[in-house]
Amino acid sequence: MNGRLFRVVAALALLGCAPAWTQLEVRAEPPVSISEDELLVFRQSIFGFYDRLIQRRFNTLETFNDPVLRDSFQSIDLFFDYYADFAEALADADFEKSRPNTSTILDFEIDAVDRARVLVRFVGDDGRPMRFGAVILDRVDRWERADGVWWVTPERL
Repeated sequence: MNGRLFRVVAALALLGCAPAWTQLEVRAEPPVSISEDELLVFRQSIFGFYDRLIQRRFNTLETFNDPVLRDSFQSIDLFFDYYADFAEALADADFEKSRPNTSTILDFEIDAVDRARVLVRFVGDDGRPMRFGAVILDRVDRWERADGVWWVTPERL
């Protein structure tokens, strides 16, 4: 999905008329079933990953070279794709120093046994001159499981 769609969904959520997938609950439509243990592993994976993204500058080599972030992707090329897209989205949303201060998982949907979508909100300081408020970036990330491990899987542009 693109940034414009995220903004529309966020606005609809504030108005209370958002699509069903924006509500904070897990929905696994039949025949998709996932055990409690598998769900726990998934939750740990997504919360650990998004917690790792906060209070980090995404316009520095230190963050780019973080091996823990890179280990959340099946290949280095997928990491490069995600990192470039995320860094650009932070810059476009005017995050001060390209740094999100908080992340909140608003929703996740397991839409297949080994595939899920996560709606996450990043909040940071407004980087524009004389703007003292916060800026928000909502994004949906795709996750896939392979060999029992959940991986962030960015869509190729």
